[in-house]
Amino acid sequence: MSMLSHPWARPALLLGGVLGLLWMLHLLSPILLPFVLGAALAYLGDPIVDRLEAWKLSRTAGVCLVFALFGGLGLGMVLILLPLLYEQVAEMVQRIPEFMLWLQQDAAPRVGIVLPEGAHLDVESIKKMITEHWSKAGDLLSQWVGPLTRSGGAMLGLAINLFMVPVVTFYLLRDWDLLVDEIRNLLPRRAEPKISELAREVDDVLGAFITGQLMVMISLGSLYALGLWLIGLDLALLIGFGAGVVSFIPYLGPIVGIVSAGVAMLIQTQELLPLVGVAVVFGLGQFLESVWLTPWLVGDKVGLHPVTVIFAVMAGGQLFGFVGVMLALPVAASLAVLVRHLRAHWLQSDWYAHAELPDFSLHDDAAPESDDTRA
Repeated sequence: MSMLSHPWARPALLLGGVLGLLWMLHLLSPILLPFVLGAALAYLGDPIVDRLEAWKLSRTAGVCLVFALFGGLGLGMVLILLPLLYEQVAEMVQRIPEFMLWLQQDAAPRVGIVLPEGAHLDVESIKKMITEHWSKAGDLLSQWVGPLTRSGGAMLGLAINLFMVPVVTFYLLRDWDLLVDEIRNLLPRRAEPKISELAREVDDVLGAFITGQLMVMISLGSLYALGLWLIGLDLALLIGFGAGVVSFIPYLGPIVGIVSAGVAMLIQTQELLPLVGVAVVFGLGQFLESVWLTPWLVGDKVGLHPVTVIFAVMAGGQLFGFVGVMLALPVAASLAVLVRHLRAHWLQSDWYAHAELPDFSLHDDAAPESDDTRA
């Protein structure tokens, strides 16, 4: 009898293959980022290209059109947002000296903090120093880029990664349907229908999850930015959309937003009352996300518990770094589909319905004899 005929041989072989694949991915994680980004962009762009193909456009022409569309949107956002963000940050930096003076003369006495005698801040010197350094932001950027350019290996690696993302995306997007068909043809014939069914369900869940989560992030970012702008925060755009971007991790978005917006509001106004407005903005955002945005845009199709989301993100980051953080939620959503099928299979199995546990109770015939019996 061969080893593969043993009942546990195939599951053990499959488990060993999965563990080996995970270990290989862990070793290759430093170079996986452009391929992961390319695959993610290709997955998101494939439905659009399929729609263009249905309109009698060739696959390659559709891919080029999608590339031009995404590239134009990205470039336009960068050209519009970067100058605006630079201006807002510059204004905030200029207020730091006044904020430090307010801390020393007003905030510290209010909370009972006594500074050492003679301690004071030279606001004009601090302001002059900040102005000089901020005006030399280009020099600071050159100081960061300088060592990178002098390190040929690091510069080459960065250039390769940046260049590889659109290349990988283009070829995967162009050949996506061919790759899917090839993988389907390699599946065992008896298992192909079930695996294809699972793959379609995973694809539906991932599509709903990714699209819905992106819409939630954009909606929350817009809501936070608008609310912070209405209460007069200069960094409303940066902080609002930043909090929206990290909102895919439960409770992290409002925490990051409240802390950063609170500090920025204190620097800007040197008053405590505006902090109430900051709390109202993020409280309203959390309320709308819970009762409207997430149920409407994501729904309960994915069904990931918040604790599961937090664990998946932390585990992915621990195992695979930034790549793991990016893949954590899609992988968790895919595994949730498999777990639901396994649960249904388990509840319908004979083992669940008829299995009996060993009886460890003491029977009457095993009970110790009494004194009367021994007599």
